[in-house]
Amino acid sequence: MKGKSAVVPDPTAIGDVSSPPFARLPDPALLFLARSKRLRQLAEVSILAPYLVFLAQLFEAQHHIQADLPLPEHPDPESIKRVREFEMPPLDRDTIEVDGTISAIFDGLFAAVDTIEKPAAAAEALGRVTRTDAGQRMSMARAVFSGALPADAIAEHVFVWAALQVHFARLASVLDAAMLVPVADGLCPACGSGPVSSMVVGWPGSHGARYCSCSLCGTLWHYVRVKCTLCGSTKGIGYQEIEGQGGAVKAETCDECQGWSKIIYQNTEPAADPVADDVASLNLDLLMREGPYRRGGFAPLLAGF
Repeated sequence: MKGKSAVVPDPTAIGDVSSPPFARLPDPALLFLARSKRLRQLAEVSILAPYLVFLAQLFEAQHHIQADLPLPEHPDPESIKRVREFEMPPLDRDTIEVDGTISAIFDGLFAAVDTIEKPAAAAEALGRVTRTDAGQRMSMARAVFSGALPADAIAEHVFVWAALQVHFARLASVLDAAMLVPVADGLCPACGSGPVSSMVVGWPGSHGARYCSCSLCGTLWHYVRVKCTLCGSTKGIGYQEIEGQGGAVKAETCDECQGWSKIIYQNTEPAADPVADDVASLNLDLLMREGPYRRGGFAPLLAGF
């Protein structure tokens, strides 16, 4: 792994960044299928192939269960105006209990995943979470929202997280991106969740800009480069990577908070996905464990490693 000095600037060019939009909302009709396709592509050359293929099927299930769901309602304009004024995310995670759609999503996803090939441990965890009642599922959802999964029930919570992803991606998709405002460093402006990773993108009009990717609703929000996505510091930022891996995924480290997060260079790897490429680069996580930094953000699919 390449090392770092006290301050190492991001080595890629940023001079071609124009005026990138602050937020890019998810499209649930495309999001999960594209992620599945990327996982299958990565599985072709990865020692993690069985796990990546299983996750590809999980994301395909997330896509297919949407066909039977009612269209999400647009938020009340007055509520949007109020949360914007107070710099709060418009999607309130505490209100999912009163949304009848979430029960259908839980049941639909668990049933769909039951039909796919999976490891025995995953099948047992799915059986346990399928048998939970509404109250237990809400408790698990709150654990997901906290970003801390219990060590003895990680797999069950990953299935709950996958259902919540469908729910919140659909809610986020009908927001007005122009109405979103920054809420805090390291928090999604749409739902208030932490990022799974960040990406330097190659989109027209945003080439070279960095976007954080929400671990829950899938919203992408612009975040300046060479700045810690965890604490907001611009001091002591460095980059580490595995030699010979092409530099498409790096660890961005911060000496202020002693945290690190993944930054993915989609501008050099156009097919890169903030979740799929995070999982496929598990070797970077394993090597970073040897150093003084702790991983920040929320990456549930790597929680058991």
